[in-house]
Amino acid sequence: MTRISSNMNNADIQQNLRLQESRLNKANNAMGNQTRIQSLRDDPIAAGHLVRYQSFETRTEQFEKNAQILSDRISVQEGYIHQTVDIMQRVRELAVQGANGIYSKDDMQNMAVEVDQLLQELVQNANAVSADGSPLFAGISTNRTPFEIQMGPVAGADGAMITGVLYNGSIGTNTTEVDENSYMAMNAAGNRVFWAENQQLYGLRDAGAYTVTEESTISIDGTDIAVHAGDNVYAIIAKINDSGAAVKASLDPVTNGLNLMTTDAHQLWLEDSHGKVLYDLGLIKDSSQRPPYNLAASTRLSGGSLFDTVIAFRDALIRGDTESVGGRVLGGLDAALDNLETRLSENGSMYERAQANIARAQKNQLDVTAMISREGDLDFTTAITDMKMMEYVQQATLATAGKLYSNSLLNYMR
Repeated sequence: MTRISSNMNNADIQQNLRLQESRLNKANNAMGNQTRIQSLRDDPIAAGHLVRYQSFETRTEQFEKNAQILSDRISVQEGYIHQTVDIMQRVRELAVQGANGIYSKDDMQNMAVEVDQLLQELVQNANAVSADGSPLFAGISTNRTPFEIQMGPVAGADGAMITGVLYNGSIGTNTTEVDENSYMAMNAAGNRVFWAENQQLYGLRDAGAYTVTEESTISIDGTDIAVHAGDNVYAIIAKINDSGAAVKASLDPVTNGLNLMTTDAHQLWLEDSHGKVLYDLGLIKDSSQRPPYNLAASTRLSGGSLFDTVIAFRDALIRGDTESVGGRVLGGLDAALDNLETRLSENGSMYERAQANIARAQKNQLDVTAMISREGDLDFTTAITDMKMMEYVQQATLATAGKLYSNSLLNYMR
C-alpha cells in the first residue's frame, strides 16, 4: 500500500527532473567533446581500445617528427660530402696534371698554392655544423670541433702551412627512434667519412707466448670483446675476427706481433675497457691515454686520412716530385674518392630510409585516426535526435509538475 502525502508529488517530480537533467547534461557533454565515451563505465572495452589507439597515435606523430629531423640533418650532411667529392675531383685533376712530367718546378709550386686552398676548404667541410649548431661529423661529441689543424713550416714554402689534421671527435653515434624499437643514427664519425685508406697496425712485440692473466675486455672500433684468463694470442685473434668489427687480426710470421687491419677505410680505435691486454701486446699506451692517438711508440701504422693524402700531394708539388705525385699520391686520392662515394651512397640510403619512415608514420596516423573514430566518435545524427527527445520529455515533465503542484492531500479525500 502506497502512502500518500502532500510532499509525494514534489519528491517524485524532483527525482525524475534530476535524472532527466543528468541525462541531458551527459548528452550535451558528448556533443561538446564530440565523443560518446565520457567515462570508463560508458563502454569499458571501447575505452580500453581507445586509450591504446590514442597512445599509438601520439607515438607515431613523434616518430614522424624524429624521422623528419633526421631527414633534414642527412640532407645537410649529404651536401657537405657531395661538395667534398667535387673538391677531391679537382685535386685529382691537378694530380694527373702534375704527374705527366711536362711542368716545371715553379709551375708545380703554383699548383701547390691551389691545393693548399682546397685543403683548407676540405677541413672547413669536415668541421661543418648542422642547423642546431652541433658538428655533423664528430660522432657523439657535440661540443668540440671534429678536426684540429696543426700548422708548421714546410720545406720550400713561405710561411706556416697545414702539416696535419687530427680527429678530435668520437666513433659513437646518437640514435633516434623512427618506429617501434627501430632506431637510426643521427650523425656520422669524421674518421670514417674523411678517411682514405685501410689502416694497418703492426705490433712489434713478440706475442707468441702471451697468455691473458685476468678477465679483461678490449674495445676495437667501439665493439667490446671479452677475453678470459688463460687465452693465448690465437684465441684473441679468433675473438677479434668473430666480433663483427670491421677489423681483421693476424699474427706476423716474422715478428710474432699482433697485426690489425681495417676492412674498410677508417681510423682504428683501440682501447682496454677492462684489464690491459692491448697494452701487454704492445699495441697501445697505458689506459690514461685515449684513442685514437694512444698507439704505442713501438708499433708501425700505415693508411692515412683524406687530409694526409692531400697534404702529401701538396708537399710533393712544392718539392717538384713528379714520381710521388703519379704514384703513391694519385693512388691515395683515388682511395679517398672511393671512400667518399661509399659514404655518400650510405648517406643517400639513410635519407631514403628516413623518408620511408615518414611515409609509414603518416599512413599509420591515418589508420589509427579511423580506429579512434570508430571506437570513440559520436554519431551526431543519433545524438541530436536523442537530445531533442530528452528536451521534449523534460518540458513535458515541467508542464505536468506545474499542474500537480496545485494539488494537496485534500484532493485525494474527496
